[in-house]
Amino acid sequence: MNTPDIFSSLAHERSSVRAYLSTPVPAALLREVLVLARLAPSGANLQPGAFIAIQGAVRQQLSHDLVNAWRAGQQETEDYDYFPNPMPMTLRRRQVASAQALYGALNVARDDRAGRDAQFERNFHFFDAPVALVVTMTHGFGSGGYMDLGMALYGLMLAAQAKGLATCAIGALASYPSLIRQHLGLDAASHIVCGVALGYADPEAPVNQTQTTRCELDDYFKVMG
Repeated sequence: MNTPDIFSSLAHERSSVRAYLSTPVPAALLREVLVLARLAPSGANLQPGAFIAIQGAVRQQLSHDLVNAWRAGQQETEDYDYFPNPMPMTLRRRQVASAQALYGALNVARDDRAGRDAQFERNFHFFDAPVALVVTMTHGFGSGGYMDLGMALYGLMLAAQAKGLATCAIGALASYPSLIRQHLGLDAASHIVCGVALGYADPEAPVNQTQTTRCELDDYFKVMG
């Protein structure tokens, strides 16, 4: 008897959604998704990382100040290194292809700086998703903690997908850790990892038609012996 391949369906259907309906996400549903996310594997069961939901005036003021800081060209030292420096050309090509897919879906030309900047600023508004999460990690956890938190984040995304919700991780928030800590009343030991937008996808939004590709199996899988 054939059984439906639920994981395969969720993995293929999940994508980074950057436009949402205004439909609220029930608090009980959000809590259920977060509980499911914590079922992800964790070394020594340490379960690192925290998820902070921001809303109301706190969210509005934070988004306002993040946009202003970015427009002013203000720079902060990030709490962790995400991209390799220098960026190898093989990875740079993937980065460029991803940007081309995003702005191509929006019909924003490469030389349309205003259009690209307007889209980038939407990161700081959590793409107007009804749920805005800030993800933190306690200082000193080490690389293994980020690996565990990454698995929990993917668990969150798949759990949301299974419940009819959509998500988008927002790395741009990591560029302003001090500003975010100030707004949320966090101490310096709380490293800012990323943001997450969560809600119901707008099926009519062109940006949600963005399609990226994944590298071929032979690029990352080898058989030895």
